[in-house]
Amino acid sequence: MKVFSSATRLICKRELFSYFSTPMAYIFLVLFLLLSNALTFFMGGFFAAGQADLRSFFLFHPWLYLIFIPSLTMRLWSEERKNGSIELLMTLPITALEAALGKFFAAWIFTGIALLLTVPLWITVNYLGQPDNGIIALNYLASWLLAGALVSVGCFCSALCKNQMVAFILGSSLTFLFILSGTPVILSFFKGWLPSVLLEGIASMSVLTHYAAMGKGLVGVHNVVFFGVMIAYFMAATTLIIQTKKAD
Repeated sequence: MKVFSSATRLICKRELFSYFSTPMAYIFLVLFLLLSNALTFFMGGFFAAGQADLRSFFLFHPWLYLIFIPSLTMRLWSEERKNGSIELLMTLPITALEAALGKFFAAWIFTGIALLLTVPLWITVNYLGQPDNGIIALNYLASWLLAGALVSVGCFCSALCKNQMVAFILGSSLTFLFILSGTPVILSFFKGWLPSVLLEGIASMSVLTHYAAMGKGLVGVHNVVFFGVMIAYFMAATTLIIQTKKAD
């Protein structure tokens, strides 16, 4: 099956349009822009740093996604299951994987739109100085890949739950674990009674570790593969859940 089959594109288009058919999409975009800029200039010390770069801007993206992405994905499947429309969806000439991918790509594209709306900040930085635009471009790529991985987690949680708020809480909790697993606080907690191999394994599971590495210009294949594998794993899990729970 093609990843971008006609059925997948149809579901993606439907879901993407559904976002913009309600005020929630615009509220989401406005809040994302306001918070990302506020964190950059006030908490990130943009002016105090005295450098024309966007490190303080990208620093807070994982924490913004911790709230915004679960709120974006919580309704994708939970609403279908609650209303019973998932049964109707599955009677169409479309596989569960195609439906799952269509909803996933819609949410991922939406986060891409949110990121594109921050490009004026990039232009402003170039007006103020001479930043390394290559590094900034890599940071945008890293942020979008991170968003994709977390969207797949959100899709998985939404498929598990019939209640949107439960899906949101579960999605935020899982996202928090994936972010926190590579922080010094967690690693120091396990240090001393876990072998170094397991400690490295825990650190490697952190989306923050791979995101930060790419943001520094270390575009190793393993960093890109990590996000790709994470997306593939959670989308496969989402598909399995849809197939087993569609008759609930």
